[in-house]
Amino acid sequence: MVASRNNSSHPLFFTLLGIPGLENYQLWIAFPFCVMYIVAVSGNVTILHIIRVDHTLHEPMYLFLALLAITDLVLSSSTQPKMLAILWFHDYKIEYHACLIQVFFIHSFSSVESGVLMAMALDRYVAICFPLRHSSILTTSVVIKLGAAVMVRGLLWVSPFCFMISRMPFCPNKIIPQSYCEHMAVLKLVCADTRVNRGYGLFVAFSVVGFDIIVISVSYVMILRAVLSLPTGEARLKAFGTCASHVCVILAFYIPALFTFLTHRFGHHVPRVVHIIFANFYLLVPPMLNPIIYGVRTKQIRDRVTRGVCRKHL
Repeated sequence: MVASRNNSSHPLFFTLLGIPGLENYQLWIAFPFCVMYIVAVSGNVTILHIIRVDHTLHEPMYLFLALLAITDLVLSSSTQPKMLAILWFHDYKIEYHACLIQVFFIHSFSSVESGVLMAMALDRYVAICFPLRHSSILTTSVVIKLGAAVMVRGLLWVSPFCFMISRMPFCPNKIIPQSYCEHMAVLKLVCADTRVNRGYGLFVAFSVVGFDIIVISVSYVMILRAVLSLPTGEARLKAFGTCASHVCVILAFYIPALFTFLTHRFGHHVPRVVHIIFANFYLLVPPMLNPIIYGVRTKQIRDRVTRGVCRKHL
């Protein structure tokens, strides 16, 4: 069924299959995904609340952490409610425009998350390599401008995805064999030459993620050099501990993200169920782990949470 000729043969809806190959287990698979989503939402909301009410945390590191928490909330909430509806209630259909909106939010805020991780790496670099000038280099104004630039980059770079897809005709097949609308998955349903779309997708991936990974890598090489030059083992251990949580967050985001991106384009022999599981982890595990990692590793946040828990039990 087609909406109209004027809409370039757009379908009224797509069909999301959830996790093909595990149909008999989808009901039970939904429970751990639901738990992870609840942890992600509650953890990131807690981080945002603590940073908002504690004015001593209005520093670059925590402002970037607040932006990371907002990004994680958007990423997880743009996919998980629909995925749970598919797995529990067999609500497979998603309206055409809702699908494109999901594509936009997933890719734009993935770009934002990558940019925030890059900004946090720069913050760690300045804090360790130029500790006496940290507050003068990364002023609140600079942090706001850097955060705005990361946000605008994500929104502007990804917007053409949806615009280009909306101008193309679709084949009769309306089935997307995963649990959410992703650019490459939707593009495979187009009945036209998609080389421009694919080329632009590669350009965005390399210009955004590639640039961010280079900046993060250079920052940590400089950090490593600075840490190894510290005079005492205790000072080196403290500096390494400061960066350990950020490195864990970086790995938790980029490893499944790169696996998903490369599998879509080159991993034709990767089992579909493996690809889909990783695709879901990429949008759910980092938002769940980030508040846990920073809550455990950051003394100010850990102490604030502990005080809040103790008050409730008094």
